[in-house]
Amino acid sequence: MNHIYPIKTKVSKEQREQLMEQHATLIWFTGLSGSGKSTLAVQLEAQLHNLGYKTYLLDGDNIRAGLNKDLTFTDDGRVENIRRIGEVSKLLLDAGVIVLSAFISPFQADRRQVKEIVGAKNYIEVFVDAPLEVCEQRDVKGLYKKARAGEVKNFTGIDSPYEAPTDADMVLQTGELSVEESVGRLMEFVVPRISLKFKV
Repeated sequence: MNHIYPIKTKVSKEQREQLMEQHATLIWFTGLSGSGKSTLAVQLEAQLHNLGYKTYLLDGDNIRAGLNKDLTFTDDGRVENIRRIGEVSKLLLDAGVIVLSAFISPFQADRRQVKEIVGAKNYIEVFVDAPLEVCEQRDVKGLYKKARAGEVKNFTGIDSPYEAPTDADMVLQTGELSVEESVGRLMEFVVPRISLKFKV
């Protein structure tokens, strides 16, 4: 790797943040399929955008359809999937953008790695906590049914483990809270952490 020399730009992340008046932050949603990760990320992004924040949303299915379409759903495939997303998030943060990422990301070690890649001060972890039975009742994509029937292998919560966060920055019990209540709590928590007021 000695032949790799990353360029040094004349515009820093801090300068981009100052221009946008925001602290580039990765908001990482983790939880079982059907817990509400994508729903909350979409709603939160819309509200932040309406307030003038520059945002970008990374979602599991979208990434799997393009950038990571070569990866499997084995443990190794999942680990590499999350590592790549962490690196993409880092690039977007360097551009000064607020990044929202909605991925099952079942393994604690992988979430810790993402936090290390982007830096702890730039990372907010949101555990979208819904019981398995609630997620199965929702099952919008019909994936739990297929997993129970053996048609989908390595499915998180059925035949592949999910390691729940023990130190998430925020926990939302989406089996009990409405989408509006959850987004309201997210806004209260997130906005003070991404807003920047610069002294001239």
